[in-house]
Amino acid sequence: MDSTQMSQVVELRASYRYVKEHPWVVQAMTGFLSAYFMEKPEFRVQQHFVELESGMHVWVCEIPPNMKVLALLKRLQADIPPCHYKQTETGPPARPHYVIDCPETESPPAPEPSENRV
Repeated sequence: MDSTQMSQVVELRASYRYVKEHPWVVQAMTGFLSAYFMEKPEFRVQQHFVELESGMHVWVCEIPPNMKVLALLKRLQADIPPCHYKQTETGPPARPHYVIDCPETESPPAPEPSENRV
């Protein structure tokens, strides 16, 4: 049985905002994915590019059937600045996208109404 037929192709994406806030994260993610390949040779990075429309860095990865993408993302989180990730909705012909972005910040509390109104 051919293992390429059973592999899943996914996209790991770093948002423009996250990369702009932490410029070194592109090299960190590339290095992490290369090291992950050394640990698990059935894992492959097929391509890395910048999507012009969104400014996102995209890594197209071939994931073996017995590997969990979320486990990969949790390990990656330990090597990069604080972030959150989410899987974006894609149609059946499109490959799954996992977007890594800045953590959501809580909105500042609303100002207290002033007693001394003019």
